[in-house]
Amino acid sequence: MTRTRSAWSKIPWWGPARWITLPGIKKRPRRAGRGQSKARRSRAHQASQELAGGRLLHHPAESSEGKPANVSVLAAIDIGSNSVRLKVARIVHHRLKTVHDERFVTRLGDSVFREGALSPEAMDATIKVLRRFHRVVQSYGNGRVRIVGTSALREASNAAVFVAWVQSAIGWNVETISGLEEGRLIHLGVLTNSRISASNVLLIDLGGGSCELTVSTHGHIRDMFSLPLGAVRLTREFLNHDPPTDAEVRRLREDIAEEIGTVRRRIAAAVSSTIATSGTAAALAGATQAVEPSNRGAVARTAVWRLAEELSQLDVDGRSKWPGIGPRRAEIIVAGAYVFAELMERLKLPSFHYSPLGLRDGMLAQMLADHDRAARSHRQVEAEREDAVLAMSRRYQADTAAADNVRRFALQLFRDLGRAHGLPAEYEAFLSAAARLHDVGRFVNRSGRHRHTHYLISNSELFGFTAEQRQVIAAIARYIGRSRPRPSDAPVASLNRTHQELVPKAVVLLRLAKAMNHGNPGNVTRVTAKVDGKKVSLKLVSKRNRELEVWMLQKERPYFREVFGRDLVVARE
Repeated sequence: MTRTRSAWSKIPWWGPARWITLPGIKKRPRRAGRGQSKARRSRAHQASQELAGGRLLHHPAESSEGKPANVSVLAAIDIGSNSVRLKVARIVHHRLKTVHDERFVTRLGDSVFREGALSPEAMDATIKVLRRFHRVVQSYGNGRVRIVGTSALREASNAAVFVAWVQSAIGWNVETISGLEEGRLIHLGVLTNSRISASNVLLIDLGGGSCELTVSTHGHIRDMFSLPLGAVRLTREFLNHDPPTDAEVRRLREDIAEEIGTVRRRIAAAVSSTIATSGTAAALAGATQAVEPSNRGAVARTAVWRLAEELSQLDVDGRSKWPGIGPRRAEIIVAGAYVFAELMERLKLPSFHYSPLGLRDGMLAQMLADHDRAARSHRQVEAEREDAVLAMSRRYQADTAAADNVRRFALQLFRDLGRAHGLPAEYEAFLSAAARLHDVGRFVNRSGRHRHTHYLISNSELFGFTAEQRQVIAAIARYIGRSRPRPSDAPVASLNRTHQELVPKAVVLLRLAKAMNHGNPGNVTRVTAKVDGKKVSLKLVSKRNRELEVWMLQKERPYFREVFGRDLVVARE
């Protein structure tokens, strides 16, 4: 029996301390006192039992009660197909110190993979866990929190009902992320918390609904795939008996092999080391170590095959007695073990190293990067954004040299005119991306190219940017032609009120940068900008006559005055 693949099933990317050492991966050094104290654990547990439920926050800079958020506390919640996980961390000296970590199995995706919808029972169980998590997070003070949903919410026909339920009951906004964004965040979490010695690494994250495969070369994502090979999904689809019959196991393996075959050639030749995350990898590593206590490093392919075959012969009670495999994991471990066995066989992977890092670590690293420019994760996120924007620009055959000039002028204006525009620091990255991508719509058609640009940016994966941030970038790039952003325009109306007020300011800066690169790309070599009371002065340095560029800038004066309330003066000499 062959399962019909969903549309997202195989999407490539086109875009004083001590070391904890594993072959191929080194854990970042821990600072003293990283673990939770007994007093802190007790206080968190008591709070989770006694505090009344309430709202935590909506906007990342504020609590839901309108009070400023405690930006030294970050919380990440992963609503998976199999379990719901929470990790809370404090920012200490530009690094993250975990203060709370817990997980509950709710099997939210169980009914999704059988019937296509979330069951009321699974939703209710998940809401109860989220209420508990809310109380725990509150016990650490008002902090920034991010909640993401993965495979189950991507596919459930009634996902919107669950998201609305969470919003109503707790006040949290759940963000459903793509399989590729899930893989990117896992990659970010591993890289910012580890030192990887191998140059070409394959990251495997096997969840309840999907399996993310990421090929990383010297810390840069080279390829990424999301396959419908989750342990809960496969168990519900193929393994109807306990223990499963030989025919069920055979069909399971055939389906896994077929999915892997669609990406095998893109991965196999490039991998020198493999790192696996998630609960299935942890269970396999724990079971292997129990059988071979001397082996505390890599989990060999032969050991994974042996485990898969032995576990498939046992019922759930027998499987749960294996060290490292608990009662709930025992229900889905057979499918998960065969996914790893087939992956390792068909991609010719001799072994894998288990890492406890994962999606939540990537979410926290992203939040830290957005908050602290001195953090290591900020540099990694910047690199991911750069890679993604350049890949998209090249894919749609944009003039990268001209776009780089526009970007250079836009960023210079952003820095020089800070007193005038008052944009938050994060808008520098949005403006940079919009400048690089402002002309990609020409690939579709020169006519209406600005509308096409907005569509392409809005609907593309831009690693390092959230879905909301992509909408902001698309809106900035949309308005460099004759039209100006208006609140009633769809690209603007889809943004929250804060971005609706800020986007026009970024649009002005991009329009000025575009004007300085009009007609004779590269003619203007330098621009200096100065804010003087109600006047902003621009002075250009060029290779040749710059009358055209000055004329284009003069045309922007009325809109500049409308947005900033200041006069724009362009020096001709």
